[in-house]
Amino acid sequence: MKRTALAALFVISGLSVASAQTAPRTEEFVQKVAISDMYEIQSSEMAASKTTGPTRDFAQTMIKDHQKTSGELKQLVSQGKVKATLPTALDDKHAQKLKTLQSAGNDKLAAQYQQDQVEAHTEAVNLFQAYANGGDNADLKQWAAKTLPDLKHHLEMAQKLSK
Repeated sequence: MKRTALAALFVISGLSVASAQTAPRTEEFVQKVAISDMYEIQSSEMAASKTTGPTRDFAQTMIKDHQKTSGELKQLVSQGKVKATLPTALDDKHAQKLKTLQSAGNDKLAAQYQQDQVEAHTEAVNLFQAYANGGDNADLKQWAAKTLPDLKHHLEMAQKLSK
């Protein structure tokens, strides 16, 4: 009986450890966040200029909110609270996504943008959650935790928009 309970406890704890997301290193987190913000801003500027209604409203909110988070991240780095180098351009993955969005044409752009936003915000929520829970820089962890509710709200908005 004890062996079965102990084995079950081991399996349960093993599963929870295996399923827990490992926090990225500070440099990696900063790179991913900065690139994500750049992509959000650029794709949302495109969507805001080529769509109407709720999609345009959402895009304008994304521009404003992601400019804010970009500014906050830059401030943490410039103040020396976070030792990392901020990227100045999109990585290949996000550059390709932007290119795909550009070539979607006005009739399909809204649907592509909405789909991309759900994906991007799902990734962002997971990234910020992992860093807030286990990051190695106290100031950045605090910022990630403070920013996470807004990202979760963005994800909810994107999911509603894409329905």
